[in-house]
Amino acid sequence: MLGPLTNIAIALQRAPEIAERVQEIVLMGGAYFEVGNITPTAEFNIYVDPEAADIVFRSGIPIVVMPLDVTHKALVTPARNAAFRALGTPVGVAVAEMTDFFERFDKEKYGSDGAPLHDPCVIAYLLKPDLFQGRHVNVMVETTSELTLGMTVADWWGVTDRAANALFIGDLDADGFFTLLTERLARL
Repeated sequence: MLGPLTNIAIALQRAPEIAERVQEIVLMGGAYFEVGNITPTAEFNIYVDPEAADIVFRSGIPIVVMPLDVTHKALVTPARNAAFRALGTPVGVAVAEMTDFFERFDKEKYGSDGAPLHDPCVIAYLLKPDLFQGRHVNVMVETTSELTLGMTVADWWGVTDRAANALFIGDLDADGFFTLLTERLARL
């Protein structure tokens, strides 16, 4: 799932029986160690509809979370961007130009070594999950606090008695991720 979880939450409220038919939800959203990108504590996709995210995380459906913690490791470096451009295709050049722009923005904002690719992590996980590593933990979403609204509270260290409800991804093979992405872009 790319973006807020509103539509999934509405579907679950209107037809809760569909939860047992859903094999898995892979979403880009939330953060733990990286905290927030829209507020000091919340990532955008969760923050814009925390109530929907709460419904989804409580649904019992197996969930894989691609938080900022992993997407900020999928950095487009100059060498990786050069590989996109070297494809020599309209798609390769367009991707290189877009990531050039975002690299400048993200380097300035976050002081990172490149621009993180958030949403492509979801697709890469679906294509090649062995590129990613995470931990099964309990994830709850803050829905009431003025200070932490939309925060994904991941029990990374297992300090609560709440059952794990998500595979929270914390690391990836960045070189493998960019090899996969470049190979797939070359097909377009």
